[in-house]
Amino acid sequence: MKIYLSVLLFFIGIVSYSQQTIDEVSVKTSIEDFFIAFHKQDTTALRFMVHPTIQMQSISIKEDTEPKLITEEYGNFLKAIYAIPKTTKFEEKIHSYKIQVDGPMANVSTPYSFFVNGELSHCGVNTFQLFKEKGSWKIVYIIDTRTKKGCGSE
Repeated sequence: MKIYLSVLLFFIGIVSYSQQTIDEVSVKTSIEDFFIAFHKQDTTALRFMVHPTIQMQSISIKEDTEPKLITEEYGNFLKAIYAIPKTTKFEEKIHSYKIQVDGPMANVSTPYSFFVNGELSHCGVNTFQLFKEKGSWKIVYIIDTRTKKGCGSE
């Protein structure tokens, strides 16, 4: 009887761990898909990936000044992405993912470097908050830091 109970508890543990892993993979895929659409300037896909009430903010960090918090409407962000000339190459290179999932909520932190026409523009950290609604992860909040300090040449 103890063996059966041990085996049952073992499999319950695996199923619980697997579900967490499935959610983490799904959340990471959502963020990766966001950046694929971002680089393609696919504003239709970018609109589909977020919750209608999404909020966006950036923290600008410049030498010799206080950090500045900037709030941007998601619609204006999409217009700006669409308006980038096709001759301009831009890439946000994600260095790593730190993902935390708690049921229908997820938090993803991604250090990044941003390049324009192959030149390093700035770097920082993105933080995404996601909500799982009807089986699909939607981004509800994005905040990032933007600085030129300490970027290196990644």
